[in-house]
Amino acid sequence: MNLADKPRWAAVDRSTSETTIRVELGLDGTGQRRIATPVPFVDHMLDAFARHGLFDLVLDAKGDTHIDDHHTVEDIGMVLGSAFREALGDKAGIRRFGWAIVPLDETLAEVVVDLSGRPFLVYNVTLSHREVKGFDLGLFEDFFQALATQGGLNLHVNVRYGRNPHHMIEAVFKAFAKAMDQATRQDDRVVGVPSTKGVLV
Repeated sequence: MNLADKPRWAAVDRSTSETTIRVELGLDGTGQRRIATPVPFVDHMLDAFARHGLFDLVLDAKGDTHIDDHHTVEDIGMVLGSAFREALGDKAGIRRFGWAIVPLDETLAEVVVDLSGRPFLVYNVTLSHREVKGFDLGLFEDFFQALATQGGLNLHVNVRYGRNPHHMIEAVFKAFAKAMDQATRQDDRVVGVPSTKGVLV
């Protein structure tokens, strides 16, 4: 998948002694995606995110998952956040705010985002148990914290109710996708940067 000829596109690489990650992200996409990480549940969530947000996404990650999944999951969030920040450029013409409420069977998740440039995460997700096939679902709070920090997002994640932890996390990713799609859209009515300060950093 070649995204380099598309507008509002970014490629970000990050390599440390713990992880090697590359992300290519197209904001004005159709949901094309190629995702390969060593954590299958993360692949599943990122696949849902790209599909429902209509983001074109190539993501390749390798990490020291023989020790723990934490480094890989957190670093993926960092690199994806950096890709959003780079692809958005000066943010001129964007809607800036996005919100979505998404059901999945018995679960209802709400995500609200402001592409303000001022990182902040509120994460209200209470799980009855934290593991799916040995993967610690609590690591997604670290993922979203890293993404918000690197992307400059004011991000509020709330699961209003739910029973099945898989459903709860998947609903969060789908709501995040829809909220980000809304916030990153360009709007002909928006002149310049949508801020009274004249800049979003």
